[in-house]
Amino acid sequence: MNDKTFRVLEFQKVMDLVQEQARTILGKQEIEGMKPARSLETIQTLQNETDEAMHLIRQLLHVPFSAVQDVQPLLKRSDIGSMLFTEEVLAIGQLLYCGRNVKHFIEQVELDLPLLKGHVADVETLRHLEKDIFSKIDDHGEVVDDASRALYGIRQQIKQNETRIRERLQQYIRSKSKMLSDSIITIRNNRYVLPVKQEYRQTIGGIVHDQSSSGQTLFMEPQAITSINNELNHLFVKEKQEIEKILYALTETIAINQDAIQANQTMIAQLDAIFARAYYGQSIDAAMPTLNTKGKIDVKVARHPLIPEEDVVANDILIGDDYHAIVITGPNTGGKTVTLKLIGLFVLMTQSGIPIPAQDGCEMAVYEQVFADIGDEQSIEQSLSTFSSHMSNIVTIIDQIDEKSLVLFDELGSGTDPQEGASLAISILDYVGSKGSMVMATTHYPELKVYAYNRPATINASMEFNSETLAPTYRLMIGIPGRSNAFDISRRLGLADQIIQQATGFIQEDSQSLNEMIADLEQKRRKAEQESHRLEKQIQESDRLLEELKRETETLEFAKQKEIDKAKKEANSILSKTKEEAELLMQEIREMQMNVSKNAQVKEHELIGLRKQFDDLRQEDTVPSNKVLRREKEKKKLKVGDEVITESYGQRGILVEKSGQDQWVVQLGIMKMKLPETDLRRIQPEPEKETRRTKRQIATVRSNTASHVSTQLDLRGFRYEEALQELDSYLDASLLAGYPQVTIVHGKGTGAIRKGVTDALKRHPQVKSFDFAPQSSGGNGATIAVFKG
Repeated sequence: MNDKTFRVLEFQKVMDLVQEQARTILGKQEIEGMKPARSLETIQTLQNETDEAMHLIRQLLHVPFSAVQDVQPLLKRSDIGSMLFTEEVLAIGQLLYCGRNVKHFIEQVELDLPLLKGHVADVETLRHLEKDIFSKIDDHGEVVDDASRALYGIRQQIKQNETRIRERLQQYIRSKSKMLSDSIITIRNNRYVLPVKQEYRQTIGGIVHDQSSSGQTLFMEPQAITSINNELNHLFVKEKQEIEKILYALTETIAINQDAIQANQTMIAQLDAIFARAYYGQSIDAAMPTLNTKGKIDVKVARHPLIPEEDVVANDILIGDDYHAIVITGPNTGGKTVTLKLIGLFVLMTQSGIPIPAQDGCEMAVYEQVFADIGDEQSIEQSLSTFSSHMSNIVTIIDQIDEKSLVLFDELGSGTDPQEGASLAISILDYVGSKGSMVMATTHYPELKVYAYNRPATINASMEFNSETLAPTYRLMIGIPGRSNAFDISRRLGLADQIIQQATGFIQEDSQSLNEMIADLEQKRRKAEQESHRLEKQIQESDRLLEELKRETETLEFAKQKEIDKAKKEANSILSKTKEEAELLMQEIREMQMNVSKNAQVKEHELIGLRKQFDDLRQEDTVPSNKVLRREKEKKKLKVGDEVITESYGQRGILVEKSGQDQWVVQLGIMKMKLPETDLRRIQPEPEKETRRTKRQIATVRSNTASHVSTQLDLRGFRYEEALQELDSYLDASLLAGYPQVTIVHGKGTGAIRKGVTDALKRHPQVKSFDFAPQSSGGNGATIAVFKG
């Protein structure tokens, strides 16, 4: 890479835009010294660093860079023993503060950023030195009173002497105000003085340190404060000496740690430059290209980075795949030179780790050298040059090119006789091709159109021109050579047809046929592109409608489910109220039953069935997705003696016998009921309880005979919820049996079931009282409940 290429392609203008994105002076300096790399590995690292930074920016995370300066000169001075001043020591502290914050931020980000984290991994933050600096120097660059004990004592004495001086001078102001030009205390030559009128000089007495321009006012130090002023000045000298002592100590510590300080500066500069590249890429909607060493450049919707967004025309460019040379023809000001500079800039930007303004998925080749012969090295708008200057530059280029070079020729062979210029251009392109270099060239010569058509690995291209508007469109058309538009333009501008027809006759038949062929190709290409754009719009519209349909379907399903859930909740609320009323009715039935004969008792299963009818009406808000599968799996395991839960009644029972193909006889407390197999769910026994008793042995409300309700309920071994369900059923059965009292054995254990039994008995409307059993009958491991009347 050479500076001449940088100037011709205006690479420095791009770097200036990148530099504007830097947050620190160190980052700007780092960018200023950057040159495009030539090693694929180095370039890939630069690109990956920028990509990591862009990923961080897309997460709305920003590195906390703060104001710093280049401290390299300060480190050199500290190394030779020269004392650093307060502002310089403060600059070191600010650098360490910025370095510590940047390192901490990068290390704490929960993203995969191996390269960025590698920049901070080995950097020592020197927190002790940073704290030492900021504890002794404030933000204004002043050494604080507490920087040392000696400095604190000296400054206390200074304040005391200043107070004494001011008190004495205030006495003068109050008692001798007529002798003073103004009632103020001021300072001259670091000594406190009063503005005394000239005529009262002898009356006041003392030392004159200054006078006004008119001579009417003398700034005098009264004799009474001379000794205090002398002492104050002596304290100032001691203060200065103590400050120098503090700064020397800090400078020495800085010198000892200069390598770590330099590492912090390098880290800040490199990271700031990386993020500047990323911020610039984001600002121009750029992409990170894939790299190759095969000379292939494939970019779509490529935009020149130096042309304003509202003016730039995007182009697709492919080189290095099926062809290694492109010959671009077309009228002046059609955009040929801009296209050359675009490719050259893209290569330089890519090899500097800068994203390129193109569509994602772009691919760029890595070159060791980029050569450009474009105009007179001035701006895009003024690309004029002489033949001699062109050839001088071309001679220099062809002496250096190889298979790893990219060569850009603008108006190759121009500035001389057209026939000779075209011949030279063809020979130069052949020579560059023999060296294996990639080449792009612009020209006006029709001979080069044929050259690009006949030579292998070479292709024609042109800049589109709208003959109706007489203006270029700046769109690159690969595969189609440019044609002359002189006759069309002249006709549109009003030149007589006779003149145009005569001029047409002077053109060779081959040239005329070539122009007609090019025009036909342009027309067909334009139609194909229009059809492609139309189909692309239709596809985009179809995709948009599909997405809208998906969103509307999801919204509808959500609203539907919401209404269903709302209806279920409302229904459940009504059923809950109804159930409460039903419970009250059932309680009245029980109370009535207590007053009738035993033969007239209402059957317990009838009460349970009545209550369950209300439970069956309740809608489940959420139905387990695997409920049916679970039932099918569990019903295959059912056998006589299994303990089960009835889904309809919510009661525990024991399987007595199978009745029919899908029916079971189930013992529910004192009752036997025939239930369908699909209504039964087997309860797994608890292994640790098997050695003592089984669930079947502790099935509630029953004793030695099936027709008798036991006066004792044993809840040991049950889980909390199961125990409360058993207790509720048992109390109902005991009331129906007419027992005056019952015993509930809950054990001691953790006390959870005992508390649940106590709470349930408190709430039960038919329980008159309850208390723990006597010690001989279980003590606080059992509770005796007494029923009402």
